[in-house]
Amino acid sequence: MTMKKLRWAMDGEFWELDLSTPATLDGVARPVGRGLPLPLGLSRGTRLSRPKQIDFLQRFMAAPLVPSFSDGLGLSLQRLLPLPLPSSARDACFTSLLGQFNVQQFAASLKGSESIWRQLSDPQFYALNFCWEWLITPQDTLLLTSEAHAHDKIPRKKAILHHKFPNHNLTVEASSPALFVDDGGNYWDVPFTLAMDVASIAPRSATSCHFCINHNAGSPRQRSLSSPIPPPTLLPGLSAKSAISFNKNFHIWKSHAPKARMVQPYDILLSNPHVSASAMLGTVVTASLGENSTSQDEPFKLCAKGANYAASADLFASASLSAQLGNFQKPFLDLTRFHARLDIPSASKFLNGASKVAQALNNSQPPSVEAIQAITPSATLSFQQQMAGPFSLRIDSGVCVDMKKDWYLNVNDPVFAVEYALHVLASAKAVAWYSPKQREFMIELRFFET
Repeated sequence: MTMKKLRWAMDGEFWELDLSTPATLDGVARPVGRGLPLPLGLSRGTRLSRPKQIDFLQRFMAAPLVPSFSDGLGLSLQRLLPLPLPSSARDACFTSLLGQFNVQQFAASLKGSESIWRQLSDPQFYALNFCWEWLITPQDTLLLTSEAHAHDKIPRKKAILHHKFPNHNLTVEASSPALFVDDGGNYWDVPFTLAMDVASIAPRSATSCHFCINHNAGSPRQRSLSSPIPPPTLLPGLSAKSAISFNKNFHIWKSHAPKARMVQPYDILLSNPHVSASAMLGTVVTASLGENSTSQDEPFKLCAKGANYAASADLFASASLSAQLGNFQKPFLDLTRFHARLDIPSASKFLNGASKVAQALNNSQPPSVEAIQAITPSATLSFQQQMAGPFSLRIDSGVCVDMKKDWYLNVNDPVFAVEYALHVLASAKAVAWYSPKQREFMIELRFFET
């Protein structure tokens, strides 16, 4: 799990969260794996919307223009214009118009052009996002957005309702079209998606539950031509996924050394040196009805499928180790963090691979490459180091074993980030990250994330 995720790596790969991306002005894409059920991706709680992030950067961080970069679109600059509201509605509503100017495409168009002002008036270099956010009650938030790009003939429209229960988050989202990204980094537009997601809000508690139901309508359309076959789960149909996990945390070491007096840490959530571990075991049940019905047969997997439906049940497991040195109080090198997580997303595939390895060894034969890879868990690594003051460098990357390559360890989608802790806000940071695989750069705000 990388910095592009909207929460940190603690939640596990099967609790897949939405990705941050500069491919759209609202900055969000939903992930989907090829041939796998749709991930549980909506229950992120009410996060700060992209227009509010831009508004904060402009008002409090002296950033009149916020840059971003994405492959295909190039370098862009964003500027937000808050729209006036009656004084009685200002506390409950936020209305804005977010504009984006494509610098790279504009610079390329100047070659051979006689008039810069005529080129500046060309709408093909601009994109607009209208956002209306309403705090209905302290527990309910409604977000409506409409986005228009010159390169997209169909405007993007989205409605999101968040409700906070005492121990769960409810999210209902309708998108037309909805943006998805697959494991290969390809973006897909689904003409219409309606999704509902309910999840426990305490991932570190003993038991967590998660339920997601999703309906797709229309044929998926890819932005590029690198992969013409869409993931089966993006095809029209209805899908549901439910999971229950049991979690256990282990505190191996915790520093009891006193912190420096009268010195506030740059981030209050990153001020406690420790070494800890966690383990998670869970079960997941999936069902689908329609063209998106897909299920892979495994000897140790419970599944049923027909011409237009599929259902399956499986187990998953995860183990992680976290370590931190430093209190993030001193001006230099007072924070070093490391996090590693191992995932077994499918127990049936693991048991199937283990049985093939055991059978091969019993017959005095070398195990097959596929069997070895099936029993090898995927890994996620994260490293963060304070450089000076509130600035720190962070690297996140997935690591997997590929026995078909000369170098068995394969680095998957590394992301490099520079974080700036907003000292006066207890636990908040501005993050500038770059993904070499996706060729994307983005500046975001994160609040109360560890």
